[in-house]
Amino acid sequence: MRYFISLTTLLALLWLGLSGVYKPLILVLGALSVGLVVWLTERMEVLGAEHDPASFSWRLPSYWLWLVGQIILANWSVARVVLNPQRVRPIQLCVPITQHSAVGKVTYANSITLTPGTITTRLQPGTSYLEVHALTADTADDLRGGEMAERVNRLEGPR
Repeated sequence: MRYFISLTTLLALLWLGLSGVYKPLILVLGALSVGLVVWLTERMEVLGAEHDPASFSWRLPSYWLWLVGQIILANWSVARVVLNPQRVRPIQLCVPITQHSAVGKVTYANSITLTPGTITTRLQPGTSYLEVHALTADTADDLRGGEMAERVNRLEGPR
């Protein structure tokens, strides 16, 4: 029951914040939309302890802020590479996965893909690594350094 309440609350707040319109008809349609999503989530049996939206939602703002900063820095790096194509040295590498939940692993893989200059090419269940394509050796070295993995681990919280 706690999972349904936290999902409903999170979706309602998100909907209210993004819509910006508070007329009765719009509020009713928003409530129906939230109800439909929660009902579909129950039918798909994907809401539980591992997928609880409140489990690390309070840590998300700081992670998002850090990730946006990394995306901006990576954009500058890619722009420099575009202006000087001799710097392009594509590399395919394996990055160890240190996250313990499926949500943490997917968050890590998606964070890598969101950062310009890197793409997660493979995440398979049962493996302890991600396959990643990096545009330059510098971006590959940044991934090997493990800062992003550590940030996602902190986002997950204690095991």
